[in-house]
Amino acid sequence: MKRKANAIWKGSAKEGVGSLTGPSGVLDKTPYSFKARFENEDGKLGTNPEELIAAAHAGCFNMALSVMLGEEGFKPDELNTDGSVVLEKTDGGFEITSIQLHLKAIVPKIDEGKFKELAQGAKEGCPISKALKSIPMELVIDFKN
Repeated sequence: MKRKANAIWKGSAKEGVGSLTGPSGVLDKTPYSFKARFENEDGKLGTNPEELIAAAHAGCFNMALSVMLGEEGFKPDELNTDGSVVLEKTDGGFEITSIQLHLKAIVPKIDEGKFKELAQGAKEGCPISKALKSIPMELVIDFKN
């Protein structure tokens, strides 16, 4: 399995603009820029790499947890995960310094301890988590059954 996306950038770092496109159409000349990345955090000027990483991570985690729950005989009513990626300026330039997954889950008929065990396993085992394993990562869980 190979996934692709295309990034185009025109101009200098601060004044330039770019677009992101992928074959699925979800990203279709989606704008990104310095301003959207560092100055305007409401997302209305376009996306940024960190937002895309956060979305990919939250989505991958939800799918991995759903698989693990299914293997144990549980079907979630809802897994709602907010992904957060913190980008900070360090001595070596900008770097992602932490990641948080905040899960709100409704899963009937499962013990909270078992659920948390499976959620931790999904956090550690999803492919995006594995790719980002060098970054400190926290999982916060709000659970209902």
